[in-house]
Amino acid sequence: MLYWLTAFSDGGDFFNLFRYITFRAGGAFFTALIFGFMFGVPLINLLKRKQSNGQPIRDDGPEGHLLTKQGTPTMGGVLILGALTVSTLLWARLDNGFVWTVLLVTVSFGLVGFVDDYAKVTKNSHAGLSGKIRLLIGFLIAACAGYAATLLHPDDLTNQLALPVFKDVLVNLGIIFIPFAMFVIVGAANSVNLTDGLDGLAIMPVMIAAAALGIIAYAVGRVDFTEYLDVHYVPGTGELLIFCSALIGGGLGFLWYNAPPAAVFMGDTGSLALGGALGAIAVMTKHELVLGIIGGLFVVETLSVIIQVLYFKRTGKRVFLMAPIHHHFEKKGWAEPQIVIRFWIISLILAMIGLATLKIR
Repeated sequence: MLYWLTAFSDGGDFFNLFRYITFRAGGAFFTALIFGFMFGVPLINLLKRKQSNGQPIRDDGPEGHLLTKQGTPTMGGVLILGALTVSTLLWARLDNGFVWTVLLVTVSFGLVGFVDDYAKVTKNSHAGLSGKIRLLIGFLIAACAGYAATLLHPDDLTNQLALPVFKDVLVNLGIIFIPFAMFVIVGAANSVNLTDGLDGLAIMPVMIAAAALGIIAYAVGRVDFTEYLDVHYVPGTGELLIFCSALIGGGLGFLWYNAPPAAVFMGDTGSLALGGALGAIAVMTKHELVLGIIGGLFVVETLSVIIQVLYFKRTGKRVFLMAPIHHHFEKKGWAEPQIVIRFWIISLILAMIGLATLKIR
C-alpha cells in the first residue's frame, strides 16, 4: 500500500525510498515486530479468559508436559498472522500476484488451523478437526495456489521443475505440476505442524527458512542477480522478500511470549499457516527441492513419524522412544532448551546449505 507514495516522488526525495524492496522489507519487519509486542499481552489475556483449561495435553506424550504445559493457552498463531497480514498489506505492492497468492495460502491454512484449535479447546480434547477433512481442505487450497503459479510464472518456466546445482536444467512436469505443488505446500504445512511440540521449537526454524527463502525470492526476481548466479529468472518474486520479512518480524514478536516457559502456543493456527507459507514461496520461486534442504529439520521430524508408524505396524516395535523425534530426545534425558537450541542450530546450518545452491552450479 505504501508503495503508491512513490507517485509523489520526483526521484530524489523521501518518497523515492518506497520504490526499493529492501527498504520496504525493513519497514515490514519492524511493523510486524511492533504489532507483536503491542498485541501480544492483550491477546494472551483474552485467550486465557476464553480457554479455561488451555491447550489439551496428550496423555500419551512426555510425562513432564502434563505438569509444565497444562493450562497454557493455544491459538497464538493469530498474533503472527495478524502481524504478517497487516505488515504485508502495508508494505508490499498490492498489484503483485505472488504476494496475494502466498498471503491467501497462509491465511487459508491459518483458518483451517483455527477451526482445528477451536474444536480442541471447546471439546477439551486433543482430537480436533478430522484429519481427512483437514487434508482435503489443505489440498484444495494448495491446488488453487499451484494453478495460480502456472498463471504467474513466465511461459518458459510454467509447469517446470528446476533442479538445484544443475545449471539450466528443467524437468517438464506438465499436468503433474499442480499435484506436485499440492504435495509441497501441504507437506510443508503438516511438517511444521508436527515440529511444533516444544516451546520455541518450530517458530525459529520457520523464521530461518523464511529468511533463506526471502533471499532466494529477491535473487530470482532480479534479472542481474539471476544472470550472475545462473538461476532461473522469475519476475515479480522479489516482493516476497517483504512477506518473508513480515513473517520474521511477527515470528520474533511471538517468540517473545513463546520462549520457555511458553505463555502461549501457536497451535495449528500458526503451524499450518506458516508451513503452508513456506511451501507456497518455494513453489512461486521455483525452489521446491531446495525447500527440502532449507526445511530439512521439518522433513526429519515428519520422516520420524512415518518410520515409527510403519515399523510399529509391521513389527510391533518402535524405532524411536517417541515420535516426532524431538520427543525421542526428551525421553533420552535431554532438557527441553537443549533440544530446542540444538534444533535451531541444525536449521541454520541447513538454511546455509540451501542458500549455497544458488551459486554452486
